[in-house]
Amino acid sequence: MTQPPSGTSSTSPVPPGTYRLDPERTTIHVDVKTFVGLLTVHGSFRLQSGQVTIAADPLTSSAEAVIAAGSFTSGNAMRDHDVISADLLDAVAHPTITFTATGVQRAGRDWIVSGVITARGTSADAEMRVREARMEGSAARFSATASLDRTSFGLIKRRGLIGQAIEVAIDAIGVPV
Repeated sequence: MTQPPSGTSSTSPVPPGTYRLDPERTTIHVDVKTFVGLLTVHGSFRLQSGQVTIAADPLTSSAEAVIAAGSFTSGNAMRDHDVISADLLDAVAHPTITFTATGVQRAGRDWIVSGVITARGTSADAEMRVREARMEGSAARFSATASLDRTSFGLIKRRGLIGQAIEVAIDAIGVPV
């Protein structure tokens, strides 16, 4: 999953190897439309753990991540409580959201990482579009986006108040293992 250097001297393609994702330097942002699409709620989750393995043949690379379901924050305590409550994520019964890659393919300058996301005990197929994979010093930076359908995970309550599409943007920093 390498890409040409971005043009700056401090970056280079990610060489084959395994990279442990650093929870402290990784961000997971989500955007969801609310009130019949009139407003967008911006929130984030905390990465619990993860790793990316870049294979010599990039098409056989792999990735996995574990997100703390109860870590959702949007700057509104009541909303945050609602999202992690039994009505939506049910973070007490299902404390993690996981992603496991099942395949990789090239899409122009990007990579598509197909996989399975499990949230609230329900698994659904998903595709992450890796827009950037580069080295920054000794660390690897992976930037990816995805569009998820929340109903695929059984998150069906509050229709009309919460949009169906969840836009995800990940900026992950991995250190060689």
